Amino acid sequence: MKNVTDIKDKILEKISKDEAEKAIKTILKFVGENPDREGLVETPKRVIKAFQEYFGGYLINPDDYLEKTFGDVEGYDDMVIQKNITIHSHCEHHMAPIIGTVHVAYVPSEKVVGLSKLARVVDAYARRLQTQERLTMQIANSIYKGLKSHGSAVSIDAEHQCMTTRGVRKEGATTITNYFTGVFRDSQNLQKRFLSYIKD
Repeated sequence: MKNVTDIKDKILEKISKDEAEKAIKTILKFVGENPDREGLVETPKRVIKAFQEYFGGYLINPDDYLEKTFGDVEGYDDMVIQKNITIHSHCEHHMAPIIGTVHVAYVPSEKVVGLSKLARVVDAYARRLQTQERLTMQIANSIYKGLKSHGSAVSIDAEHQCMTTRGVRKEGATTITNYFTGVFRDSQNLQKRFLSYIKD
């Protein structure tokens, strides 16, 4: 991906793995644990490795996934829908997991993109500290602008563990967000078709 090396270098200049591991060790002490006991000695390294996976989206430019398109679609001009894309993100307020499902659609102007690329765009934005509202808009705008499509639609249904495992503790509660661009924003008929297609 373009610019990833530069971004990674800037992050590494900002804070090293050793510094990050020391921070995790401090947190372990804060919660009342002994970070030097056998079961926790390697925990800081494991946590930082996990964080690199959880938040790897900061090192990705999602627009790169949409650069390679295919024009041999014989004039196809109806919506393309990809539904039931699983997401694992983290809320920016408590760094607690957000787990759910994303449905995306777009109406191509001239070209279409490989289906896996839509899921990769979703992952690139999900693997950052997020709010569900912003995540929904980022995915929709990226697909709309990156593909120069006539319009895009995104719906997310997700469980926020910051409210299911702490705080109000309402297990099973989910949040639904929708965002429409272009022809989807202008046409309630297209919105209704999209929402009907993604229903279980």
